[in-house]
Amino acid sequence: MSAPSEQTVLKQSIAATVVVGVTGVIFGLLSGSVSIVFDGVFSAVDASMTLLALGVTQLIPKPSKRFQMGFWHIEPMVLLFNAGLLTLLSFYAMVNAVGSILSGGNHLAFDWAIAYAAVVVVICAFMFFYVRRANRPIGSEFLALDVRAWAMSGAITSALLVAFAIAAALKGTAYEYVTPYVDPAILIVLTLCLIPLPIRTVFQALKEIFLVAPAELDERVRQAAANAVTRHGFADYRTYVAKVGRSKTIEVYLIGTPETKVGTLAELDRIRAEIGEEIGDPGHDRWLTIAFTGDARWAE
Repeated sequence: MSAPSEQTVLKQSIAATVVVGVTGVIFGLLSGSVSIVFDGVFSAVDASMTLLALGVTQLIPKPSKRFQMGFWHIEPMVLLFNAGLLTLLSFYAMVNAVGSILSGGNHLAFDWAIAYAAVVVVICAFMFFYVRRANRPIGSEFLALDVRAWAMSGAITSALLVAFAIAAALKGTAYEYVTPYVDPAILIVLTLCLIPLPIRTVFQALKEIFLVAPAELDERVRQAAANAVTRHGFADYRTYVAKVGRSKTIEVYLIGTPETKVGTLAELDRIRAEIGEEIGDPGHDRWLTIAFTGDARWAE
């Protein structure tokens, strides 16, 4: 049985996220819990963003006469939009939760809240292990983000389950006066836990949009170019790298002198093959250019 494709896994994740989102909104309204409603809305927004990501993954492999360098640049843009929207949603929910505490909190039906949390924990745990396993042979940034999202959702919903159970146990005791504040307090903790995840994605997407050179790739390319200079008697080299989405753009210039003898085109191609093999990660998402020049100005 063949492994599922990236698009298939994303579709399955979207379906599961929609189930969680709809369940959250329904159970949140039934229980009167703002934290559960937020969790459902967060999942619904995340599902719509994952659907957008699915469209991008289907667009990326397609050739285009207008976009001759490909559609790789769209991937970090989608991640930035997704993560930015989730960050703003979390911040808005936290502000509302603070306002709810200042106004005296709210009462909720803990039985509905506990039932919701238990169901969602099971769904999150299953999707976390399933998507992580499916992504091992794929290596997709979108699926990696989805794995982290399921892990975060599962951990947070587990905390919700524990908090709701404790709050339910406090009813009828001397500490019952605390229960109206449990739900908005949980929402504050929920948003504080969720915000770091999309913020990290925002910074990563911005680095790719602004073509910041990844340190590990930069070092690997420099080492391969330096080895080629040593083996073949060139004077110097220049390298330029960038990572945009899953694509890697690499330029290597081997610099000699105007008198440097480099042999036939077949020999130059052998040097290119050596460097490409040493850099690694061959495939349609690696854009590798290796040039030879006797004038360093052409490499600047």
